[in-house]
Amino acid sequence: MTLARARTEPPDPGARGPAADPPARSAVAALAPRAAWSAAALLVVLLALVSARLPWVGDLGMHAATLERLRHDLLHPGNPLVAEDTPSPYYSPWTVLLAAGAELGGLSTFGALRVAAAVGLGTLLSGVWRFARVLTDRIAAVPVAVLCLTLLWGTEVFAWSGFTGLGSLALTVSYPSTLALGLAFHLWAWLWRALARRASWPVFLWLGLLVGTIALVHQFTGVVAGIGALAVVLGARPRPDRAVGVRLLGGGLLGAALVVAWPYYDVLTLLGTSGLDAIHRSLYGDLVARFGLAALGVLALAARWGRDRRDPLVLFFALGLLVVVLGGVSGHHAWGRALPAVLIPAQLAAAVEVFGAGRRSWRRGYAVALVVALGFGAWAQSGTLGYVVPPERLPAAVAAKAREPWHGYRWITPWVRYGDVVMARTYPARQIPAHGPYTVAPGYPDVLLPDAAQRGAAVERYYAPGTGPGERARILADYRVRWVLGGPRWPADGLREAAVGPGGERLYRVGP
Repeated sequence: MTLARARTEPPDPGARGPAADPPARSAVAALAPRAAWSAAALLVVLLALVSARLPWVGDLGMHAATLERLRHDLLHPGNPLVAEDTPSPYYSPWTVLLAAGAELGGLSTFGALRVAAAVGLGTLLSGVWRFARVLTDRIAAVPVAVLCLTLLWGTEVFAWSGFTGLGSLALTVSYPSTLALGLAFHLWAWLWRALARRASWPVFLWLGLLVGTIALVHQFTGVVAGIGALAVVLGARPRPDRAVGVRLLGGGLLGAALVVAWPYYDVLTLLGTSGLDAIHRSLYGDLVARFGLAALGVLALAARWGRDRRDPLVLFFALGLLVVVLGGVSGHHAWGRALPAVLIPAQLAAAVEVFGAGRRSWRRGYAVALVVALGFGAWAQSGTLGYVVPPERLPAAVAAKAREPWHGYRWITPWVRYGDVVMARTYPARQIPAHGPYTVAPGYPDVLLPDAAQRGAAVERYYAPGTGPGERARILADYRVRWVLGGPRWPADGLREAAVGPGGERLYRVGP
């Protein structure tokens, strides 16, 4: 349903007006929007508390390390994880701006990440609000949209950047992907209105710059934003005429020029790599458990398609599904990161359908089914409470779903200086660069680091029981290692113990 239709379509002739409703039903109808606003507000409060706590699980160390390098050298930061002068797609306009602001404002790196979380969450919520308002004139659809985007997922928690599930946002709210996703919602709302009003050149040029910025801030969300924008254009009423088409093309070219001109990394090189497919193969597993509840949104999309064969949400879903399916069939599993282009339109359709066209009995039945599905989704993701409430204060069933955040490696910073190289396995290597040092091998996949595989093999050899002292010494010398992390029984050949951390983990100094 387009915006124009949503506001001009006559009411269902079989529906009774508010005055004809029995008092009990009128009371329920009045309470439903309040319940939706209250539930959505609770989720927002939870995410705000998570933003303040900033739980460390996943890729937080990568983004902290990125800010550390930019704060040290804004123009030539080098690789964020290892001591090499290589580009990185994590150096985006947002991270550059955030690092510069942190330096000027005297914020710590993790303080800057809390600011990023607040800005990202605010951008996402305002973007959802604006896009929901172009889909329907019913303001009560806004909190329902928030609930559907965060809870209408599956019975198994799925956490990945660029996805709007509550469990994902709790971990990624400070990541650039959250800001990019919020900007994408704003883009779709702006584009929808620009097409309807046949906006002038400056508007479409601004939209082109916005598309390019989203693509630079988070490349996968840039793909999702592009798919959604194409769906809005294809479903626009009236169809764009030649003049509007030229403005669209001009805006798109300006956005592409911004992406190509970005000096911190070459996006064409990034697109040409195949190293991302193995990482994303898991996206194609357990689809029903992860996303099954969103099937209710597919039902809403089918109803919308029956009313309008050019419905933008339906086109958005179809284009996203096409990309994801082609990725699975061709083995390009990185294309699975387009899954939000499948889920978002389904979730939004579910939210809007409660207020849409059709018989009142259909809307009421659908609303009941949606409430039940949201209840299952909330229970599945209830472990998110563990990020802000101590597990011992939670019910046992909820505490069992919670994930314990990492503790970080700040304990090594009294000895290890900025830029020192530390020999460490993958788990600590995901956290150590967040405090300034480097590691021998990156703790996260780095497709732009030419010798990433050799570095990983060197770490494996170093910690292998059969490796002799001479080979270990050569590895330390090759990578200019000054510190080694080992367990309580680590044979410290030629090393001197400097500190003991949590769990008995030891920090060794290399050389005098």
